[in-house]
Amino acid sequence: MATQTGTVRVLIADDQTLFRSGLARLLKEDPRIVLAGEAADGNEAVKKAATLKPDVVLMDLKMPGLDGIEATTRILATQPDCKVLILTTFDADSYVLQALRAGACGYVLKDAEPTAIASAIMAVLSGERVMAGPVANRVLDMLTGASTPKEFYDGLTSREIEILKMMASGKPNKHIAFTLKISEKTVRNHISHIYEKLQIYDRAQVVLYAVRKALVEL
Repeated sequence: MATQTGTVRVLIADDQTLFRSGLARLLKEDPRIVLAGEAADGNEAVKKAATLKPDVVLMDLKMPGLDGIEATTRILATQPDCKVLILTTFDADSYVLQALRAGACGYVLKDAEPTAIASAIMAVLSGERVMAGPVANRVLDMLTGASTPKEFYDGLTSREIEILKMMASGKPNKHIAFTLKISEKTVRNHISHIYEKLQIYDRAQVVLYAVRKALVEL
């Protein structure tokens, strides 16, 4: 919880020096917030969180070495009372789900106003969940069971998702057919359905979709 003076100690973890220092400067203008420290990557965030014991960690999602999701997992394993707020340029639903599963209390986009980020810090401190508007409703639907994984993947069946993942990993149709013990003609039919459902036309777009939905890693 916040200190006795009513201030919140915040650790900022982001590999972009200019963004990190700029955000730190802006947050320091808020009388409720005290900057506990800064970290340039996930490993440093874990170490500094252990020594500085911040109330809230603003955690970048994509950092070299150790990403924000894994860093969140490690911090919360030893400091369950710490609040982690994911700070990212990504607005794809899948990243939000991974961050929340790791224990993060919320998610704000980097281009949000500093006042909005400060408000999000105070909100997670009081036990609320915070999510960026464009994806919040879909994520909440997923978490509450209001929508199914099939809806999350735009109507793709589990077999189509399986084939899409193989396509995105560079596997040719022949390999997919052999692995799944189905004919190449059946594979081609599934791929036609995938293209039709997603309104895409080639494997490059399949890769982009798979990355956006966190089905594969780049």
